[in-house]
Amino acid sequence: MMVRKPLGPRQPRPRDALGRPLPYGVQGVEPVSEEPLPPQEALAFARELIAQGRAFSAHEVLEARWKAAPSDERDFWQGLAQLCVGVTHAARGNRIGAIRLVERGAGKLTAYTGATYGVDVAAAIAWARAEVA
Repeated sequence: MMVRKPLGPRQPRPRDALGRPLPYGVQGVEPVSEEPLPPQEALAFARELIAQGRAFSAHEVLEARWKAAPSDERDFWQGLAQLCVGVTHAARGNRIGAIRLVERGAGKLTAYTGATYGVDVAAAIAWARAEVA
């Protein structure tokens, strides 16, 4: 299991596993760093977070990578981040928002066929669609 030392939360308020704010003084999930990780580390950490039921945190890891990525990779990283935030919306009970975000993410990923950075894009899209169905 990768353990990342956070450089500080995006917001000082604690958050639950779905990214929702908690009352001050309550223990939330460990925040993730805002610093972009190298591609393979970002993917491994995002997968680990998803396995822990933390798709929102995975989205934050992928979003940091997206913002730091070369222009020809930005749709890939943004698409993956949108799949994760779509799954987060589904877990929060927002099915319509979840479907919209997953389909937006899938649209960003259409240019990436086969495996990009070892990611089976079709399988990632299928996973997200199954999570929001």
